[in-house]
Amino acid sequence: MTRTRRLGFRNLTGPGLPGHLIALSAGCTLPLSLAPFDIWPLGFVSVFLLAACLQGIENRMGAFRNYLFGLGMYGVGVSWIYVSIHEYGGASVGLAVALVALFVASISTVAALQGYLYVRFFRNGYWGTVLGFSCLWVAQEWFRTWVLTGFPWLFLGYGVMETPLAHLAPVTGVLGVSLAVALTASMFFALVYHPHEMPNQTHRKFVSLALVGSVWLAALLLSQQHWVEPVTDGELSVSLVQGNIDQRIKWRREMIEPILDLYWQMSQTEWEQDLIVWPEAAITLFKHRATDFLDKVDSKGKQTNTAVITGIPTIDPETQAHRNSVVALGMGSGTYQKRRLVPFGEYVPLEQWLRGLITFFNLPMSHNNSGPMEQDPMLVGPWKVSTSICYEVVYPELVRRSVAAPDFLLTISNDTWFGKSIGPIQHMQMARMRALENGRYLIRATNNGVTAIVDEQGHILRSLPQFTRGILRGEVKVMSGTTPFSRWGSLPVLLVCGLGLLLAAVTGRAQVSNPGQ
Repeated sequence: MTRTRRLGFRNLTGPGLPGHLIALSAGCTLPLSLAPFDIWPLGFVSVFLLAACLQGIENRMGAFRNYLFGLGMYGVGVSWIYVSIHEYGGASVGLAVALVALFVASISTVAALQGYLYVRFFRNGYWGTVLGFSCLWVAQEWFRTWVLTGFPWLFLGYGVMETPLAHLAPVTGVLGVSLAVALTASMFFALVYHPHEMPNQTHRKFVSLALVGSVWLAALLLSQQHWVEPVTDGELSVSLVQGNIDQRIKWRREMIEPILDLYWQMSQTEWEQDLIVWPEAAITLFKHRATDFLDKVDSKGKQTNTAVITGIPTIDPETQAHRNSVVALGMGSGTYQKRRLVPFGEYVPLEQWLRGLITFFNLPMSHNNSGPMEQDPMLVGPWKVSTSICYEVVYPELVRRSVAAPDFLLTISNDTWFGKSIGPIQHMQMARMRALENGRYLIRATNNGVTAIVDEQGHILRSLPQFTRGILRGEVKVMSGTTPFSRWGSLPVLLVCGLGLLLAAVTGRAQVSNPGQ
């Protein structure tokens, strides 16, 4: 009966339309394991189904199946892009749909490459199925963090932040957590559905279960490990101001003074806090034209022993380059300039053809240039701050390398572009992972949510409701110590995956040569 059921499932996932639909559905399922849905078992289900769809098919079919998986994953997971292009960018429904479809179709080619490589080089043999699939999965996630400036969204590891596997993050980073999920799912797939009947199958099953069991056990044991600890007298009182400015009117010239007055008035009750934070581009005036207002804020901060950090656009006096920046005033010091820009949001690829196509491409913030990769840390009193602006916080290595041994992390954002979609909640989940990876408190100030304070374990301590105007008050603890991920980054995980792929290729080739082994 078991063999009959297994063969029936093979028929469904074999070459043909049913297998294509299962691959597409598996991709649609993966985002449901992430925020805001948080149905974490579906991440394992998604990977299991994809592994099944890549058995018994040729190389090109493997690329096509994985491409369908990518279409489903991105089609559901980044649907929020439509909101920014249509509702705030002024594009028609048809044009917005076309642009989103083009983006999804383009980025899914990475998944197609993953499918081709797996079927071509790693699928054969028990360990090819287990190690080849899971290690190649992590390799493609890593690839997506840097190719064409990167789009590190929808990583498998984010979906298990409420499970024991999250405790791997301070050691391995999110890629290591993704590896644990992919390894678990592919191992169970190999146990119940493997294309080769091998005499020593029982032994391999035992070793496979032991391998995955050790990963979960390690995660449980790491829950008792404390890599960092609070610094004595290292606590800051903070106020995060959420202005909830309507994106449709924010960049209008007549709104400059009302917006400045809004943030000034909202902050009047917060002086004498250690830190006040305003969100990304809270000031919609270039820094050199806002000197009177900035001087007023700086003077008030020094009088009350308060640091103020705000987002503001700047222009390089020599190159005239526009930059998305953060400045610290009062008892704070330093300027940070955004290094990773959002394609089509802060700069326009193929600008000579696309500039002017829709209103979204003509806003002031779509002319930005990248800041230098090496920048001095911003300071709040004596404390070093690792700063990231909006999209940058989704890059694990960028945040890790930003400041050596920072005292806390700070990110400011304006997710208003994505309305009431799933995008801002996904963004918040990824920010939480950066706090967990680096063992540091994280402050997140946004225009309309999610504004939050996150502890070193990645837990949200306090937050404001989205789409409201308000002030979030809380305490931030300065932490000492270094997590393994902060020190080594993703390199150990990538080395493990490289060795895993080598072993999968070797054992797979041996399986083809000696199918009875």
